[in-house]
Amino acid sequence: MQDIPINGLTGLAYHPGYFDRTAQEHLLEQIRSIVAAAPLYQPVMPKTGKPFSVKMSNCGPLGWVSDINGYRYQEGHPATGDAWPEIPESLLALWSDLAPEAPRPEACLVNFYEPGAKMGLHQDRDEQTFAAPVISVSLGDTATFRVGGLKRTGPTRSFRLQSGDVVVLGGDARLAYHGIDRVLKGTSTLLKNGGRINLTLRRVTKP
Repeated sequence: MQDIPINGLTGLAYHPGYFDRTAQEHLLEQIRSIVAAAPLYQPVMPKTGKPFSVKMSNCGPLGWVSDINGYRYQEGHPATGDAWPEIPESLLALWSDLAPEAPRPEACLVNFYEPGAKMGLHQDRDEQTFAAPVISVSLGDTATFRVGGLKRTGPTRSFRLQSGDVVVLGGDARLAYHGIDRVLKGTSTLLKNGGRINLTLRRVTKP
């Protein structure tokens, strides 16, 4: 584990290679089952309706969605209306390992990055509580991850996230701006057709 201070903030932890190849393959099979039940959909930006460059799904009691009406958490898939699948036990075990004192996660956002997809700097702040960390898992192609402070215009630093890596945004860094600048095509053989999957575990409501 590496604790990475950024702009005077603490709580950003990087766990390279947390999931080995066998564990990655097992987790990937679980994600495929989740996506079969809750298909990937194309979110759009509030107000403008501009499509995201990533496709999304969720698992857990709540799922994060974005549409013309805004950002929010809801109990059902925006296209099918069905309840989201359960969070895999391997991800709950990850949460218990890295955030043992936090209440259980209620949402796991599944982002699929095709080659060329990216995610601009943003804060994860649609939750009712920021006491629990955000825990992020990378699968597939390597991505350039950029993180800053509590202001979008502040200094940032970048590092590469490889398949199996885990990042924790907690403590002072819970609301740090962060994003994905690019996905490096052909850097992993985990996904047959390439691309990257990012899994983001979050606690939404106050315990």
